[in-house]
Amino acid sequence: MKKLIECVPNFSEGKDMGVINNITREIETVEGVKLLDVDPGQATNRTVVTFVGSPDEVVEAAFRAVKRAAELIDMRKHKGAHPRMGATDVCPLVPVANISMEEVVEYAHKLAKRIGDELGISVYCYENAALKPERRNLANCRKGEYEAMADKLKQPEWKPDFGPASLNERSGVTAVGARDFLVAYNINLNTTSARRANAIAFDVREKGRVKRKGHPLTGKIVKDEKGDQVYIPGTLKEVKAIGWFIEEYGIAQISMNLTNISITPVHVAFDEVCAKAANRGIRVTGSELVGLVPLKAMLDAGKYFLKKQQRSLGVSGDELIKIAVKSMGLDELKPFDPKEKIIEYMIAGDEGKKLVDMSVSGFADETASESPAPGGGSVSAYVGALGVSLGTMVANLSSHKRGWDERWEEFSKWAEKGQAIKNELLYLVDEDTRAFNRIMAAFGMPKKSEKDKKARHQAIQDATKYAIQIPFRIMQKAYESMDVMEAMVEKGNPASITDAGVGALCARTAVIGAFMNVKINAEGLEDKEFYEELYREGQEIEADARKKEEEIIRMVENTMNT
Repeated sequence: MKKLIECVPNFSEGKDMGVINNITREIETVEGVKLLDVDPGQATNRTVVTFVGSPDEVVEAAFRAVKRAAELIDMRKHKGAHPRMGATDVCPLVPVANISMEEVVEYAHKLAKRIGDELGISVYCYENAALKPERRNLANCRKGEYEAMADKLKQPEWKPDFGPASLNERSGVTAVGARDFLVAYNINLNTTSARRANAIAFDVREKGRVKRKGHPLTGKIVKDEKGDQVYIPGTLKEVKAIGWFIEEYGIAQISMNLTNISITPVHVAFDEVCAKAANRGIRVTGSELVGLVPLKAMLDAGKYFLKKQQRSLGVSGDELIKIAVKSMGLDELKPFDPKEKIIEYMIAGDEGKKLVDMSVSGFADETASESPAPGGGSVSAYVGALGVSLGTMVANLSSHKRGWDERWEEFSKWAEKGQAIKNELLYLVDEDTRAFNRIMAAFGMPKKSEKDKKARHQAIQDATKYAIQIPFRIMQKAYESMDVMEAMVEKGNPASITDAGVGALCARTAVIGAFMNVKINAEGLEDKEFYEELYREGQEIEADARKKEEEIIRMVENTMNT
């Protein structure tokens, strides 16, 4: 599945829109990257930019933006309310989908090295990308700001991680980091009291509230041996919160920054505020997400609330999002449109027309047209997706069959497995066509010079190899899906076993059809060792799929005859 990362560079210019637009245009020149937000600040003289895309493209776009900022912003003349040390002050990378923090750190180091080597700008790496413990905190790296950097860079302990150990006076110093996704999240209360909202905020935020002797509100503040105030920690880690009154809505809210949603997800924050508000005689009426949120955050929330209801978690992504929206009241103040609030959906429109978004008749018409794509690989993936969808349906029906309440979790796990396989097979429907188009593009490359011919030949070989790997993946996932159908015939709702049987027939067809594409796509491939290994494994998968399909159908028929 596609890897996505977000980049949120802060540029030291917030007044001149000509300069800002010049920088953001550099980002938009990179294909595969979507500019999501540009937020200039007059007083801070600083602009926060947000864009997202696949990792390599995001790194390229970030580099181009940093380079352009270095050309246009002169730090010797910069004044602003916000702490800063460079034309591009900070440039954090953030994991969004299908990528680990460890991988994002590698991309951050790659970007930092390019900035240092190619632009001659000193770079500190911070947060998860920090190469030294004391540099993890951005404030330490930026201490002294631009004016102190010339001396700071000369100190051995503050030698930059990348780039020169002397100040680039025009561009200053840049901090490149890797951090978790930050979600701005507000929770609505049935009160107008900002003070009461603040009390709830202090209950939950990690920092908590000031410790007092005697009365919790008026007692003497407790201080430590250094004279610093002592705090009673709140219940939620990686959460900042404050209570306020919103005149526009006529209600008080808890305004929260969830700085690491892998530690405190949105749904956990919501439920905890509900509990603390109830303790104070206040009710949560809904909530709102400010800005964008990763798809996973919404899917996890939907599953969390379904689990509380003891309902199957193996439902579609759209259904999980709907459950999350209704459970947290995300549509109380204004409509919640997933296409405008979820990052992955925001950028999906840039990918062009997708086969899986067509109607059933539209897909059939497109397949029947004179175009060679979609072909057998895409259809095999689609048939496989339909097959596992039937198995998943049986699992979901079984999870809430009357009298089987204690087994809901057992069937929910099978339904989740089925949904995951279905989603990947649907992805492979379009990926098989993209693989075909990649081959066509390689054949269309120029071949005038010897260098052109070598590049074209290599591109054809790489595209051919990829066009073999995709149907092979279809084989693997379709065969894996047969476990779901087999389990549902053995354990599922007896009234639906024929549906599971049809699913097994579809899965076997998908395996055999995809294997045909593996073999036909191998024509012209020079890496025979690569193909022979896949071919041997493909033969085993096909034979196993045929055998398993026969066993499942025999079980279905035996059950119907008893």
